[in-house]
Amino acid sequence: MDVVIKNTIASFDPSQAGWQFMWVITLVGLAGAGIAIERFVYIFLRSSKGRDIFLRNFGTLVAAKKFEEAVSLCKMTTLPIAAVLGSIVEARDKGKEALVAASDAAFLTEAPRVNRYLSIVALVASIATLLGLMGTIFGLIITFDAVANKPAAERPQALANGISIAMGTTLLGLAVAIPLLIIQGFLSMFSERVIQEMEEKGLKVINSFA
Repeated sequence: MDVVIKNTIASFDPSQAGWQFMWVITLVGLAGAGIAIERFVYIFLRSSKGRDIFLRNFGTLVAAKKFEEAVSLCKMTTLPIAAVLGSIVEARDKGKEALVAASDAAFLTEAPRVNRYLSIVALVASIATLLGLMGTIFGLIITFDAVANKPAAERPQALANGISIAMGTTLLGLAVAIPLLIIQGFLSMFSERVIQEMEEKGLKVINSFA
């Protein structure tokens, strides 16, 4: 393992052939990690934190027919579900069609914000994998060139360099791609849960007013 880490780190040195692939894969991975962190903050903190307390307080106010206070509560939080429920309460006296229209308008605004950029995380993972594959091909080209054109004395070192490039870029590409795909899967799962809850709670509130 120490040898693998040592050789991988050495591959970033500009004096090594194929170092460009290592840096590009790293930068792509950092970009993907940044997007994943932003999505984590939005989905788990802005869209979920305090949701149970909000729903309990909102339900208490609506049950007590304190509709203005319920709307104010919705406007005081950044939870996507609050925007949906608040818009429904504001349209409570306008009939079921108006309730559905208000809910749909808020939902179509908030749902894309929850899912935003998740596909980019998966795209970055795919790009990292393909860059690793490109580095592999680059290393194999060097290897085949060594076999065909290098003097016998230089051939072992050239072969070692080519194989090192091929394996190093593949390893780094997969090391970036696999965690990003796992993270994207979890974020997608939780974002769908948030969206489904918006639909479910919104429909229940609509039915209570209709």
